[in-house]
Amino acid sequence: MKSTIEELGPTRVRMAIEVPWGDLDHAFGEVYKELGKQVRVPGFRPGKVPNRVLDQRLGRPVVLEQVVQHAVPEIYSEVIRENQVRVLGQPDIEVTRLDDNDTLAFTAEVDVAPQLELPALDSLAVTVDDVEVTDEEIDQQISVMRERFGMLTGVERAAQDGDFVSIDLEAKLNGEVLEDGSTTGMSYEVGSGNLMEGLDDAVRGLSADESKTFQTALLSGPDAGQLADVTVTVRSVKEKELPELDDEFAQTASEFDTLEELREDARTRLARTKVIQQGAQARDKLVEHLIETIEVPVPENLVEREVQWRNQAFERELQQAGMDWDAFLKMSGVESREDYEADQRTNVEQAVKTQFILDAIADAREVTVGNDDLSAQIMAQAQRNRMSPEQFAQQLQQSGNIAEFVADVRRTKTLAQLLEQTTITDESGRTVDLDALRPKTVQAAAEETPAEDAEEAPADEEIGVQAVATEAAEGATEDTEDVSKA
Repeated sequence: MKSTIEELGPTRVRMAIEVPWGDLDHAFGEVYKELGKQVRVPGFRPGKVPNRVLDQRLGRPVVLEQVVQHAVPEIYSEVIRENQVRVLGQPDIEVTRLDDNDTLAFTAEVDVAPQLELPALDSLAVTVDDVEVTDEEIDQQISVMRERFGMLTGVERAAQDGDFVSIDLEAKLNGEVLEDGSTTGMSYEVGSGNLMEGLDDAVRGLSADESKTFQTALLSGPDAGQLADVTVTVRSVKEKELPELDDEFAQTASEFDTLEELREDARTRLARTKVIQQGAQARDKLVEHLIETIEVPVPENLVEREVQWRNQAFERELQQAGMDWDAFLKMSGVESREDYEADQRTNVEQAVKTQFILDAIADAREVTVGNDDLSAQIMAQAQRNRMSPEQFAQQLQQSGNIAEFVADVRRTKTLAQLLEQTTITDESGRTVDLDALRPKTVQAAAEETPAEDAEEAPADEEIGVQAVATEAAEGATEDTEDVSKA
């Protein structure tokens, strides 16, 4: 077998492949075997029809076509392996010569990963925000805890912001009550604005058993975008009474004896969160620096396929939610669909560039992935997806995504190594100690984080360099298939 590879550009090649007829014996054998099972010839049992009879019965061109379809993918894959070509997506195949009992020749054009020229990476440096916890931030944390321990008490007055009301709703369009357009006994916080536009203005000033009708645009369903008449009836009004901020509150809301101890704990937790944010910021700035300093050609076909895939997937989500593009754009504040798709394209291009860069650095540094690396990432990802490591591993195997997962782990490991070698300083010129970002175990995190504050800290206290790098690698691939498979 002869093969030549011609570069058509930094991210595309054409392979010209010639196959001697003798190398097709295996393909002929498989094709004749399959055709022998399918074709019924009088005088011969199924599977026992001679090859020459199949040629006569079906026609030699039909047999040759089947042989080509069977042989070309295998030969193409063999050429890729032998030449270590990292292909992206499916090739465009063209048979250029098919001489019976002589030669099969074909070309394959395909996108490939670019060869990058890497700069010296031994003096990387980024600047991150200072870690500063203000009294206002502590007050906000304590206020959130205080809200959790508030008590609702019924009042005999009109509803106002901050009150909790029990309401009935009925929505009509053209005088007809909408399907699923009514509900009773719904609890709602006045002023929260998290249900429908116009509801807060309607409820304010209403007392128990009073009603008001207002108009609002439907956000979902077949009538999305149309104005519906919604009648709201207040059934009860309750105000939230908050506990006094004193030592007794600290003892009730936490394991601390005094309010001052509780505030100090809030300061410590906030500082720890900001250290995590420093690590994430360092990671993001490092990736931005790599993209800015390394020229990365991006295959347009790959970007276009990924953008189309994202848009199709998102349109399915909109349909399942009963929404159209106009309703989504209005709700999200995006001016137009063109703006949305332009942002999508930019995100895809950045993600692809990040993958190429990390793969190139991993190749240059000969980064390998061991069982410990895989186990650590499986455990981390399983926890993120709220499943057992065994379930996550089984899911990977069943979906056929093991190769992509290993590639992601390799990128994660590469980025973690880069972060460890990067000089990170805050805006005040102080060096950020990466040792402070070493990962903690899930159990330790659970012990350190009070249950009532669990949602304010990462679920597994991922403050390690490896964890910070994991998020970056995921950001580059979570919506983009591994470029070697796309």
